[in-house]
Amino acid sequence: MLDCASVIVGFTGAGISTESGVPDFRSPGSPWMVNKPIPFDAFVRSRAARIEAWRRKFTMDDHFAGAGPNRGHRALARLIADGRSPGLITQNIDNLHQASGIPDDRIVELHGNGTYATCLTCGWRHELAAIRPAFEASGEPPSCIMCGGVVKSATISFGQAMPQAQMLRAHDLTMRADLFLVAGSSLVVFPAATFPVIAKRNGAKLVIINREPTEQDVIADLVVRAEIGAALAPLA
Repeated sequence: MLDCASVIVGFTGAGISTESGVPDFRSPGSPWMVNKPIPFDAFVRSRAARIEAWRRKFTMDDHFAGAGPNRGHRALARLIADGRSPGLITQNIDNLHQASGIPDDRIVELHGNGTYATCLTCGWRHELAAIRPAFEASGEPPSCIMCGGVVKSATISFGQAMPQAQMLRAHDLTMRADLFLVAGSSLVVFPAATFPVIAKRNGAKLVIINREPTEQDVIADLVVRAEIGAALAPLA
C-alpha cells in the first residue's frame, strides 16, 4: 500500500510517543490519571483552578523531560522529507514531530502544543521557561505581559473550542490522501477521530497501527497490532 500510494497522510495519537517515554492517557497507572487536565470552563472561571492546572502541567512535564523523537516519528518525517507525504495530523501535544525534523507548516496540531503558553485574550505567546520559575516562586498563575489576560498552556482543554484553522487544514490533508496512516491513536476522541472515516469514505486506503483494538478497525484496509516504533522502523 505504501509503495502504491502517491499521497500518504499520517494521523498520530499518544501511542506513537510512548516509546519516547511520554505516557499515554489510558494505560493502567498513567500519571495523567493523577494529574488530569482541568476543564476549560473551570480554568477560566477560577484562580484556584488555574493554580492547580499549572501545578499539574509542570508535574507532567517532569514525567517526560528530555523525551526525544523515536523510530515512529522519524519514519513519518522521512515520508515527508522524501515527498511521499504532504504533512501529518496529530492529536499529540509533545512537539516530538517537530523535533524529528518535520517543519511546523507540515504538522496539524488538533489539540495544540504543550511546550509553550498563550494569552486567552490577545494570543501573545509566553515561554514556559519564564513562567515556571515565577509560578513556583509566587504560587500565582501567570498573567499576560501584554494585556494582563489569562495565560494558559497552548493545548486544547476539555470543553475548549477546537482550533478552526487546524481543523480546516486537517480536512484538506485528509481529502488529498490516497493512503491514511493512523499510528498510535485509540480513535475515541472526537472530532479528531472523524478524519480516518472521512479519508476512507473519500476512497483512501486506511491503515491503523495500534497496540489495542479501535472501533474503526472494521473499516480499515489493514490493521497492525504492534508497537508503533517497531512497525514503522523500516520506513525510517
